[in-house]
This record gives sequence, C-alpha cells and structure tokens, in this order.
Amino acid sequence: MIPSTLRIVLIIGVVIYFAAILMFLKRKELSLKYTLLWLAAGVVLGIMVIWPETLIKFIRLLGITGNMNGLFIISIAFLVMILMSITSIVSKQAEKIKNLTQTISRMEKRIRELEEKKDI
Repeated sequence: MIPSTLRIVLIIGVVIYFAAILMFLKRKELSLKYTLLWLAAGVVLGIMVIWPETLIKFIRLLGITGNMNGLFIISIAFLVMILMSITSIVSKQAEKIKNLTQTISRMEKRIRELEEKKDI
C-alpha cells in the first residue's frame, strides 16, 4: 500500500503532468495525435496512483510474483511502445522530407531548363 503522503505527492505530479501536456498542446508544440499518446500514458499513471490495487491485480494476472518486477516490466513495455510509436513517426517524416527534397530538385531543374530556353 502507498503511504498517503506519497499518494498525494504522486497525484500532484500527475496533475502537473497533465497540465504540461495540455500546455504543449495549446502552444502547438505537440500535435493532437501525439498528445493523445501522452494523455493515455497519464491516464494509466493516474489509475496506478489512485488505485494501486489495480496494478497489483494486473501483475498477478500476468503471473508475475514480485510487485516491483511487475512494475518494471510494465514500465519497460510501455516505454518500448512509446519508442516504437515515435520511431514510426520519425520514419514517416523522413520519407516525406526525402520526397519533398526530390520534388524541389526536379522543380529547380525544370526552372533552369526554362530559363535556358528563354535566353536562347
């Protein structure tokens, strides 16, 4: 069981976390689809802080005997999911940048050709 003072500090931390995410969204430093991932993480974190018994039941359901081991395994799994999501986003952005660069190069070549024809 979590001591009440620690629980209060953790709840305040979760509230600050949500405020920071919403502030990033308001400033348009995060787009909405990426914000949803971080908000989902905050909801899971909030549930674990407010009702720690849920975490213990979930860990037991997975067959993990130690609470801390289960917490670490779940945390690492969640971090891997976030990293995979971010890697997917970066890959898509890199592909878009490559396509835009190629398009700009073709357009510059076409402009040079048209300018050469104009000069002749």
